[in-house]
Amino acid sequence: MSKLFRAILAAVATATAAIAPAAILEAPERQTREWNFRVLLDDSEIGYHRFELVQEEDRQRVTTEAEFRVGFLFITAYRYEHVNEETWRGNCLSQIDARTDDNGREFEVRGLQQDNAFALMTSEDSTELDACVKTFAYWNPSILKEDRLLNSQTGELLPVTVEEISRETLAVKGEEIPAVRYRLQARNLELDIWYSYDEQWLALESIVKGGRKLRYELT
Repeated sequence: MSKLFRAILAAVATATAAIAPAAILEAPERQTREWNFRVLLDDSEIGYHRFELVQEEDRQRVTTEAEFRVGFLFITAYRYEHVNEETWRGNCLSQIDARTDDNGREFEVRGLQQDNAFALMTSEDSTELDACVKTFAYWNPSILKEDRLLNSQTGELLPVTVEEISRETLAVKGEEIPAVRYRLQARNLELDIWYSYDEQWLALESIVKGGRKLRYELT
């Protein structure tokens, strides 16, 4: 279970105009969006995953928080907690600070864009990546064009493939929304992501160990 959730939450990751309208904060150039997902394993709710994006002129600040609890016979068999703060300029990550407790195993990932490289430090190592890096930031549809994405939990830069699967209608908070379904594959990871026609993130789903279904639903 731990490895599967670690893969599915590859960014963890790091909100939707038609579903969750942007709210003006202090000035027209500063806006915020939120995505609030309940997370289900089959038909059982096991936790939440929340995203807040603040747009400030040419910079985007994204705060992510996730917590899962999977029980068995009234005992918590698995727990997961993740907090991640990212800063983006354009479609490139400029800074990351992520902390994860994966069923007692702790991870830390920090990074900063410097000159022509992205300096990355994890709990186990440090390295330099290309200057323009993207995490598994599902809120940002530009990731669908990438062939490598940064796992914000482990600090691994993973090869990915993305393909459009279908166009369909998706039930979101009681509304039927026309949506595009994409399939993203990476090492130990295969998931489907839905976006509205104006590229707002709507849902996420993956089949995990034992054929069980993990799903994100907007609330």
